[in-house]
Amino acid sequence: MLDPHIACFESPARRHGLSTGWVPALIVMLLGLSVLVLGPQLVRQVIHEREREVILEASERLSESNVLELINQASRNIGLKVEPSVVHVSTSGALGQRGFFTSSGSGWVYDEQGHVITNAHVVASAEDIEIQFQNGERRTARFIGSDVRSDIAVLRVDPVRMHPAERSIEIPQQGELVYAFGSPFDFRFSMSSGIVSGLGRSAGLEALDTENFIQVDAAVNPGNSGGPLCDVQGRVIGMNTAIATGRNSQIGDEGQFAGIALAIPTRMIELIVDQVISGKEVVKGYLGVQMVEIAPQVPAPRGLNPALRRVYDSFEGTGVLVTDVPADGPAAQAGVQPGDVILAIDGVSVAQVENVAAQVGFRLPGSVITLEVGRMDRKSGENRRIPIEVVLGTMNPGVIYQEIVSFLRMIGLNELATLTPDRARDRGISWVPGVLVVSAAPGADIQAGDVIRSVSNESISSLEDLYTRIRTIRNRTVRSFSGTNVPLLLGVEGPDGQIRNLQIPLR
Repeated sequence: MLDPHIACFESPARRHGLSTGWVPALIVMLLGLSVLVLGPQLVRQVIHEREREVILEASERLSESNVLELINQASRNIGLKVEPSVVHVSTSGALGQRGFFTSSGSGWVYDEQGHVITNAHVVASAEDIEIQFQNGERRTARFIGSDVRSDIAVLRVDPVRMHPAERSIEIPQQGELVYAFGSPFDFRFSMSSGIVSGLGRSAGLEALDTENFIQVDAAVNPGNSGGPLCDVQGRVIGMNTAIATGRNSQIGDEGQFAGIALAIPTRMIELIVDQVISGKEVVKGYLGVQMVEIAPQVPAPRGLNPALRRVYDSFEGTGVLVTDVPADGPAAQAGVQPGDVILAIDGVSVAQVENVAAQVGFRLPGSVITLEVGRMDRKSGENRRIPIEVVLGTMNPGVIYQEIVSFLRMIGLNELATLTPDRARDRGISWVPGVLVVSAAPGADIQAGDVIRSVSNESISSLEDLYTRIRTIRNRTVRSFSGTNVPLLLGVEGPDGQIRNLQIPLR
């Protein structure tokens, strides 16, 4: 029996026919739905909080010791040090009946006397030259002289408020950081960075016979030509000159940056520039050998005699084979023989004829160099490495450009000489960069006392420049206009100071 005093309560669930066993399942289901709905947000929030922690930790570490900030500051300091010595070079001139032209490039202040250095091809056709400094100041520049074969030119401006660049003649090593300055695509006073990719490079540039470039991967584009290449101390170690977009390019036919830029080492620049500034004729060292490079897996050139061919075919490695040694030259006097293979000059390996020419051509006559040569023993056939010291002589451009000398004599120019300030003073004429006609055939269009100032509207300042310009134009003419007689245009200044342009048939 039930106690009448005990109340009996029936649960709602039971009253409605639900079992209490469904309650936990319902809770689980609700929790599952909550996870599905709220879970991703919770996960994202956890990830966000963790990212915040990482950011704060990284920020603290960067504020404590930041190597990258030190590098940043160093780069800024290089820019602050170098840019006041960098200039933008603007040129203009006449194009005959085609009107006028304007072009631009870069340069840098060489000394406190107002000398500015740039590439010869930047100012080759210029009648008017203006330079702009980083602070916006503009000045008119005067062409002092050039060396076409090395693509170096010297300008001069009013020598006030100048900031000469600090220079270093040390050759950089592969992998070193470098900084290029200039006006790429007329973006003036730009700076880019990279590393030294290689040394002793030759790019096959037609007008340059003595190539020994520093190769860098800093961004260099049209307009950078003539600008300085600097090391991590902000010292000029070279001058931006060319962009390698393919071998056999022409100076001035500039392509766009493709990862290989080329610069002339400061050591070479100083040798040329100091002679130009002094008013003397530029002279270069002379070794006195004829050479061919030994390239692996490349057949020996035609014309080698059996003895030289034997050396070429049996030699292992890279080097430059001496094919002839004139008896009266410095190399012959030092004991260099045909069949010797030049391996290095003063410890610097040489693999191309251009490397030897550069090592020799950018040293003064009288300099002593040490050749390391490989010499084959004629009996045993074994190769020995021999050091030979050579006292360099003076290079005679007429020997290198014999075909041009013959051409000039054919048109009546019997004797020519670089017009130096001393020669001008001796003859009582004003000095201008150019080539003096010392002797000419009667009736020739150009006579003794005339000064040749330009070749095809490109400036010259030495006899070697004249030879180089004419050879370059003749080579282009042969390639482009085979069988066509294209005239050579010579800018000639007479004793009266008037300049006339003469068309000379290229025979």
